[in-house]
Amino acid sequence: MAEFIDSNSDGTVSMYQEKPKQIKVRQLLLSEILTKVHGAKTKAQKIKILRDEDCSALRQIIKWSFDPKIETGLPTGTPPYIENEAPEGTEHMLLRTEGDKLFHYIKDADPNLQSTVRERMFIRLLEGLHKDEAELLCAVKDKRIHQVYKGLSTAVVTEAFGWDEDFMLSK
Repeated sequence: MAEFIDSNSDGTVSMYQEKPKQIKVRQLLLSEILTKVHGAKTKAQKIKILRDEDCSALRQIIKWSFDPKIETGLPTGTPPYIENEAPEGTEHMLLRTEGDKLFHYIKDADPNLQSTVRERMFIRLLEGLHKDEAELLCAVKDKRIHQVYKGLSTAVVTEAFGWDEDFMLSK
């Protein structure tokens, strides 16, 4: 680590160790994480990717798609939305940051929300996301994430996240 000299507020001079500069690296879209899992050859590699990229939104969408007790409060199929054509990294909402709002789309999780309002909210969310994340969310909603991202199985996700057969944290 390099050292440098700087003056203090009292007029004295001191030598300091230079701290390495932190480089902020772009976080992967959740669709990119699952594409990496899809491309991994072994179960161990898939689990490592999920653990390395772990975040609450990733856990939420995977649980929503795999847990049979979670029912979607939206019609099946792809809703009529306009794909967001903005280049990646610009003008997009991120599924990673919208994860805390996904409960609105689970059946009976928000009983005061009318179904037409729920559907319009979902379409607005899809239109704000990058097209790959919008496609991912549609697959999650219809519980077919494992068909889009081959190799993403119950065994892989339960081991990666320490879940039991009920998709709850193991004790």
